[in-house]
Amino acid sequence: MTRNPATEREISVPQLATTPHGNVEYTLTGEGPLTVLTLHGAMGGHDQAELLGRTVGSSEFRYLSVSRPGYLGTSLAVGEPPEVQADVYAELLDALGIAQVAVIAISGGGPSAIHFALRHPDRCSCLVLISTTGGKVGERLPMAFYLLKLLGRWPAVLRLMKGKASQDLERFLRRSVSDPDVLARTVQDPEVRPLLEEMMRMSTDRVAQRLPGTFNDVTVTQTRDYPLEQIAVRTLVVHGTADPFVPFEKHGRMLAARIPGAELLAVEGGEHVTIFTHRAAVQPRVVGFLRANANVKQCL
Repeated sequence: MTRNPATEREISVPQLATTPHGNVEYTLTGEGPLTVLTLHGAMGGHDQAELLGRTVGSSEFRYLSVSRPGYLGTSLAVGEPPEVQADVYAELLDALGIAQVAVIAISGGGPSAIHFALRHPDRCSCLVLISTTGGKVGERLPMAFYLLKLLGRWPAVLRLMKGKASQDLERFLRRSVSDPDVLARTVQDPEVRPLLEEMMRMSTDRVAQRLPGTFNDVTVTQTRDYPLEQIAVRTLVVHGTADPFVPFEKHGRMLAARIPGAELLAVEGGEHVTIFTHRAAVQPRVVGFLRANANVKQCL
């Protein structure tokens, strides 16, 4: 572990595990009896997966945070389709001697999490899907994505963007939070603001190493549907009702309706970053769900 002087928080040093599909980058943090596999979304990596666990989880759990294929230290060649990514997660558990995990997935991490529950139900004690797709997404991508696609390989431009973002957190978030009152409340929250600042730094760091996975995620979300009725693990769906990128009715409500026995937390007015803007509602529900439904079956 190393320490970040800006936040006084210990930063996990990622490790590489060898699997039959290739090397997978991950961190394993915490000491709890329950291991939670955290799966990041677009422009993510093990760092954002770890941040996901700290944002919606509890210190009582242990977190296995993975750089999905195409992100940071995990090559896209390890597995492009979400079905293969799901198998890679099972192989990673084998490599680490972990029998079973609870899963929390956000946004673009959802497709592979769904397939993990479908293909490896004995390894998945329960599933939390946050702001994830339940099928093909036809909505137009945000302009920021196209800008990153053009500028992601120009380090000088990205350094300038990162510097401007660090000087004005509220300005950085306006593209994701349309309600000015919600935005002001969120950036003033003493617990949420440090998490947002971390997310902001991560999203403008090593951008070129996050683009292959992001482009792959976009392709997946534009072309895939899922046999949701076949999911046999306990599932919690968390989705903002005002999500402009992954609309609630088409995805959040539909996921909860089609997955047998799924619970739904519909976050009124929440957008795609509802884990930050409505953390006070999301975190206790996720933690309570994990406590009630996750098995403590740790070792193979």
